[in-house]
Amino acid sequence: MKRILCVSLLLFTACAVGPGYERPEMEVPERFRASVEPEAAASFADLAWWELFRDPVLRGLIASSLEGNLDLQIAVQRSEQARQQVGATRSALLPQIGYQGSARRSKYPINRLNESQQRFNSFLGALDFAWEIDLWGRIRRAGQAARAEMLASEAGQRGVLLSLVSQVATLYFQLLELDAELRIAEEARETFQETLDLFTRRYEAGVASKLEVSRAAAARAQAESWVPQILMAIVAVENQLSVLQGRIPGPIPRGAKLAEQHLPEIPPGLPSQLLERRPDIESAEQSLVAANAEIGVAVGNFLPRIGLSALWGGASHDLSDLTKGSSSIWNLAGEMAGPLFQGGFLLAQYKAQRAVWEEAKANYERTALIAFAEVSDTLTARQRLAEERRAQSVRSEQLQISVKLSLARYRQGLANYFEVLEAEQDLFPARLDLAQTRFEELVSVVDLYRALGGGWELGLQWQQESQQQAGSERPDPEEESSGSP
Repeated sequence: MKRILCVSLLLFTACAVGPGYERPEMEVPERFRASVEPEAAASFADLAWWELFRDPVLRGLIASSLEGNLDLQIAVQRSEQARQQVGATRSALLPQIGYQGSARRSKYPINRLNESQQRFNSFLGALDFAWEIDLWGRIRRAGQAARAEMLASEAGQRGVLLSLVSQVATLYFQLLELDAELRIAEEARETFQETLDLFTRRYEAGVASKLEVSRAAAARAQAESWVPQILMAIVAVENQLSVLQGRIPGPIPRGAKLAEQHLPEIPPGLPSQLLERRPDIESAEQSLVAANAEIGVAVGNFLPRIGLSALWGGASHDLSDLTKGSSSIWNLAGEMAGPLFQGGFLLAQYKAQRAVWEEAKANYERTALIAFAEVSDTLTARQRLAEERRAQSVRSEQLQISVKLSLARYRQGLANYFEVLEAEQDLFPARLDLAQTRFEELVSVVDLYRALGGGWELGLQWQQESQQQAGSERPDPEEESSGSP
């Protein structure tokens, strides 16, 4: 018995064929390009999404999307499929036990001369046992590959989760930006209407020309044309947000206005952390791990498969005698089978798997490089858009002063109508540009959060948030939008 246990232990601890996995070496910069913050272990990506987004309405929309989004549900089920496949693959390491039974009636000739015949009954019931001894580690390598595919699928699920949070935040900020554009367009329409009324009164008084009236009317009509375009865009964005929540399109509630939205300023962290946080990098690496393990499976296919089989049961001509000791049957066998000649099939299979590994390695390195580039891009965008917003804010303020001064000069007869219209026509596009830049600035922070793999423990964070928010009131997406036109 001790000898059998020792042999079994030796078989299970035998080295698995194929190469062991080693992460490819990559050149990692000491700091992100365009990063102006000092190096710090703390990262913007460490924030949970509800710590990043403070607007309670936005937080409610994200929570609703995480619960109802269909893309996320698809990703969850794919992860579950991969998880079950691990169990199915690893089951090959264990003995397979089954049963079989049969009942048969046969007829055979005894003497052809007198055509006499004999009829026979036969009954069989038995348990069968089969076990492939994983001496070379082929099955263990297959299990490693299945587990890596499961981890890649789970990383993909976290990627969908992170992408969903980013999409909801981006669309929500876009909705606030469109609300701001709508207010600007309506204010422009009112301003141009006031100018038209002023020019009309002066025309009726005989101190202005018809040209002034027609130009003011055209400017007012242009502002009027902006409104339906913005309303169409608002409905489209609301519908996109509804779909992300997994519900029928409808109005979306609003919280703070665009200019009142503020996101925290935290250093991006160390570049080396990116390799551990980005879901797409983790997924690519686990695909590489799986490809590496599959090489071991391909090597194992060259080697003989060793197994044990056994059968125990009973066989009898009479069903009532099937369980008697005199009817018992059994066999125990050791088996070995391996390839001799298959026309180069196994070698081609091995070389193909090596090529799969090379592809996975290149994909991992490419994914990491793209990640570093995305972080650099978003850091640059955040800095430059902040500068642009400050400049556009000054521009908008000065143009507002210009409009007031030109109207005062016009009423005093010191300026012509061109000066008034030009000042007004410059102001409102400038205000639209300011709103657009503020939106892009907020989105750049969202993009940075996504590029850094923000909420890298997103699943755990969401569970914690759900527990904290249990019993608390969240905004109802079905409520009519407080910011809707």
